[in-house]
Amino acid sequence: MQKLIIPEEDIVLAICIYIAEKQNIDPDNVQVELFYDDYSGVSAEIITPSGKQELITKHIITALREWIKNNLHADPYAGLKLDLDRRNGIYARLRYES
Repeated sequence: MQKLIIPEEDIVLAICIYIAEKQNIDPDNVQVELFYDDYSGVSAEIITPSGKQELITKHIITALREWIKNNLHADPYAGLKLDLDRRNGIYARLRYES
């Protein structure tokens, strides 16, 4: 079993693509800011031409699963977890079989 670390920049990219597809807009028109709270975990504030919205962890995981499937061609359901490294920011860890 191997682990893959997905950095914050790729999480933001995954969210941009996910929201852009949902709203039928260009991913460049999506701004994302990630937040971490010890009690609720990771959330994101999204700004698009149509306004602001907040994504909870569940929706961020959904966006990441799509990105993993389409870009890494890996099993998106193989132990995906969001976490925070105080130095390097928010990241995702994916456990998969090679």
